[in-house]
Amino acid sequence: MSNEKQEIMVKYEIDGQEIKLTPSIVQEYIVGTDAKITMQEFKLFTELCKCRKLNPFLREAYLIKYKSGQPASLVVGKDAILKRAVLNSNYNGMKSGIIVQKEDGTIEERKGLFYIPGKEIIVGGWAEVYRKDWEHPTYCSVSFDEVAQRKSDGNLNSNWATKKATMIEKVAKVRALRETFVEDLAGMYEAEEMDTPPTKDVTEVVEVIEQPEIQEEIEEEVSMSEL
Repeated sequence: MSNEKQEIMVKYEIDGQEIKLTPSIVQEYIVGTDAKITMQEFKLFTELCKCRKLNPFLREAYLIKYKSGQPASLVVGKDAILKRAVLNSNYNGMKSGIIVQKEDGTIEERKGLFYIPGKEIIVGGWAEVYRKDWEHPTYCSVSFDEVAQRKSDGNLNSNWATKKATMIEKVAKVRALRETFVEDLAGMYEAEEMDTPPTKDVTEVVEVIEQPEIQEEIEEEVSMSEL
């Protein structure tokens, strides 16, 4: 029997479409590097995709691995978190913006992304998410210096240097959404939160070590089946 026939396949449905994933498909089309993923990483990736209804072929999820022997990371597409929040029947809107320090030194929490470069400094971002079944909204504010990604020389990376307002607001929105809809978004983290370099147009990341319950379940399944 060939290796191809013996290869494990995971199947699940999203909106009536069947998704089929094998280790070789994930390695070639999702990971896209020579760094070999382990069976545990494959199972973790596919189980989380099934649980969160993520379609990796629509760039909703990636499995990122730069070097063999190092742990892989599950990266969620930038629109996936908002999409799942909006699909929740209790979603009731969101407000967001930036926090700036003005020329006189005062701090202002501002709606939207507008600020005056050279005269105002972005020091943070904020977001407020509403649920129909909650009396009060979820509020989240984030410090720019706490989450901004920097290169090895200490300078801000390209996105954080040129799109400060966009990047910091995005982190605040994701954190507020995750806290509001934990039943749908638990375990989904921004790449900026996890200090993970951005890859293409994806911005959310889940490290393998951040899913202990799923990890234990998968380890047991792998050991029992001797995959």
